[in-house]
Amino acid sequence: QLQLVESGGGLVQPGGSLRLSCAASGFTLDYYVIGWFRQAPGNEREGVSCSSGKSGSTNYADSVKGRFTISRDNAKNTVYLQMNSLKPEDTAVYYCAVDFTVQFMCAIDFQADDWGQGTQVTVSS
Repeated sequence: QLQLVESGGGLVQPGGSLRLSCAASGFTLDYYVIGWFRQAPGNEREGVSCSSGKSGSTNYADSVKGRFTISRDNAKNTVYLQMNSLKPEDTAVYYCAVDFTVQFMCAIDFQADDWGQGTQVTVSS
């Protein structure tokens, strides 16, 4: 059974850091595009970051460049999102997603084939 399970969300003060994890089961991440989306109340879901397993290339939304870093540990079949210098506008439910195609490049709004259940990130003082 294919499954993506996120963890690591929580409440953090502005300027703080969190690391989100997404553990995959039922398939291996190695060659696929995997990434993170987020959705704040009243807003549409938006792409945050993606990683190509084929090339190792990554991509980020302008709003998080220089603050967020996506990485993957293929041995653990897990992808991470390190979030630093968090801002109140980063508050959202964060979703991990995978595209079961092999691509050298990825777009942050890639067409996902499977999604995790989401983890809440709240940035507030």
